[in-house]
Amino acid sequence: MQTNISKKDNNIIVEFIGRLDTPAAQEISKEVSELQENADKTITIDCTSLEYISSSGLRIFLSLKKAAAQKGGKVIVKNINNEIRSVFMMTGFLNLFEII
Repeated sequence: MQTNISKKDNNIIVEFIGRLDTPAAQEISKEVSELQENADKTITIDCTSLEYISSSGLRIFLSLKKAAAQKGGKVIVKNINNEIRSVFMMTGFLNLFEII
């Protein structure tokens, strides 16, 4: 699992590459903590290269959404594949996030 984080103006772009399973979610927890501190901005999660997401991975998305709601920011999820879309649909995440 690889995570690329970049900043442009008042936006943060997060790119998840690979499988966001339980071990990967634990591995990137520090990076996610830093994102939560900057949740007053727009955080765009680019899922172009995300192959799989577990419940632990979904918790990362949810924690970012909660932090953004508390700090006045927002989270946008983009480029999800059909498998990830299916997981989002089954868990109700399609209704929680702005997906482009």
